Amino acid sequence: MSNFRPIDRHTSYLLPPSVEDWLPERHLARFVVEIIEGLDLSAMSKACRGSGSASYHPAALLAILVYGYATGVFSSRKLERATYDSVAFRFVAANQHPDHDTIAVFRKRFLKEIEALFVKILLLAREMGVLRLGTVALDGTKVHANASRHSALSCEHACRIEAQLQAEVAELLAKAEATDKAALPDGMSIPDELARREERLAKIAAAKAKIEARARERYEREKAEHEARLAAREAREKATGKKPGGKPPAAPVEGPLPSDQVNLTDEASRIMPVAGGGFEQCCNAQAVVAEDSLLVVAGDVVQAPNDKQQLEPMLTRTGALPEELGKARTMLADNGYFSEASRMHLIRVGILLCFLLCAGHPSGAFAHLAVGPGVPCR
Repeated sequence: MSNFRPIDRHTSYLLPPSVEDWLPERHLARFVVEIIEGLDLSAMSKACRGSGSASYHPAALLAILVYGYATGVFSSRKLERATYDSVAFRFVAANQHPDHDTIAVFRKRFLKEIEALFVKILLLAREMGVLRLGTVALDGTKVHANASRHSALSCEHACRIEAQLQAEVAELLAKAEATDKAALPDGMSIPDELARREERLAKIAAAKAKIEARARERYEREKAEHEARLAAREAREKATGKKPGGKPPAAPVEGPLPSDQVNLTDEASRIMPVAGGGFEQCCNAQAVVAEDSLLVVAGDVVQAPNDKQQLEPMLTRTGALPEELGKARTMLADNGYFSEASRMHLIRVGILLCFLLCAGHPSGAFAHLAVGPGVPCR
């Protein structure tokens, strides 16, 4: 006779179950709840007071968001579903189930306050001895946008569609003038067709305006870089008395290029090269992580596809952290961040940066390059 444990899904508990018994003692969800309970959320609580039915406590909503971010669940709909399906999320939410609208509105309404609370969490980690800010690591990753790259509209294609629509509008107006002389095709409404094309023309004009604005920003940035290169070239010529070899750096092109694009679904994203080859609609997420604890101490999302220009702003963000957290003395990064401008900035701020450079050996060997105060660039 087989000896199996009985399966019983119908017998009720003699006493109500306690959420305290649902998770192991050292589970991440317990740590998140303890941290949130130690924060001052009085400003959020006062802002949430109002008439009507009782609202969810900010501590519960914030704990759901933080635990979701820590475990890779970001969508408000997935967070709502997890409060039903996941034992850990049920514990964090105190067995409550806020809907996705409530979670999304809370996140949007208190975004700045939530960012400030993350700094307080870092301070708490410092007091607990978990966080030490001596050595940090910087890296970036491409985050896929909530938009398809096929929704991107280039400047050249926008101009072509705009000309086509303008021709169609002129043709429809000509048909409207001839309606008394000839019957229109069945089901065709000239006012509706005109309105549809005028709407598309307005969207294309808005997209072209965004492309032109980006082109102006790019031109100003490239113009400043071009002038700096010319100045450095002239300085070398005066110092050596010899004319530098090679052609002078080419001047930047003003105005939008035919390949300049804007995504009609998510205009903040860009088409970027991704790991494994190919291009996708992405943003470039940057993170600075403490070496010992692996806690993220600074982050940003940028539109530049490469990392060469991200070292200085990420160092600035790291330096803006409260003094109680300490000061970063050494930063680790890959060679995607290395440039002459980065080297000069490191010397100015007094931080040692260790680049991990591929030595170019077929075996994939790596070499370290230290750059900073008193360290010559090799």
